[in-house]
Amino acid sequence: MTTQVEAIHGVIFDLDGTLVSSELDFSLIKAQIGCPDNEDLLDFIAQLPSPYMREEAMNIVHQHELLDAQHATLLPGVSEAIALLNERNIPMAIVTRNFDKAAALKLKNNPLPISTVLTRSDAPAKPDPSALNAIATLWNISADNLLYVGDYLYDIQAAHNASMRACLYAPNETPPYADQADYVLHDFYDLVALVESYSKKVELC
Repeated sequence: MTTQVEAIHGVIFDLDGTLVSSELDFSLIKAQIGCPDNEDLLDFIAQLPSPYMREEAMNIVHQHELLDAQHATLLPGVSEAIALLNERNIPMAIVTRNFDKAAALKLKNNPLPISTVLTRSDAPAKPDPSALNAIATLWNISADNLLYVGDYLYDIQAAHNASMRACLYAPNETPPYADQADYVLHDFYDLVALVESYSKKVELC
C-alpha cells in the first residue's frame, strides 16, 4: 500500500516551552483562584458564576504571566532553526495560550522573524483549532501542508482538530501522550531537517 505524505509549506509554533522558556507555576495559580488541580485553568475561570469572579481570577493569571514574561529566554536551537526556516521562505506563525501583553513582552525581549502571533486574546485557547484555522486561511495553505509544533498535549490536540500534523517538542522526558503526535523532536534544531524532508511530496511504501 502506498501512502502519500504532503509537503510542509508552513510551520506554526506554540510559544511557552517551545520557543521560549517558561516558569509558570500552574499549581500555585490554580490554588490561588480555587481551581482543582485536574481541571483546565481557563475552562475553570470561564465557568465561574459572576463577571467579577472571572475578572479577579483572570487578573491573578495575568500577573503571573507578565512576571514570567520578564524572565523568558529563547530555548536552545530556536534562533538557529527559525533563521534557517526563514531563509527557506517557510511561512511561520505563533499560536499561544498566553494573553496578548505577555506574549508581546516575551517576543520583544526575544525577537524572532515571526510577525503573525495569535494569543487567547485573539481566538479561543487551544485545543480549540480556531487560531490554527485562521492562519491556514490567512496563508491560503491547506491544513494538510501545515505543521504545528508544541510541547504539550493541547498542542497535539489543536493540530489534529485543525487537520494539521502535530510535532511534539520534548527536549527532556518523553511524555506518555507523545504517541499521539505525528513527529517527536528532542532537539529543536532537528526541525529544519524534518521540514526539508517534506519539501516535496514523498511517497512511503
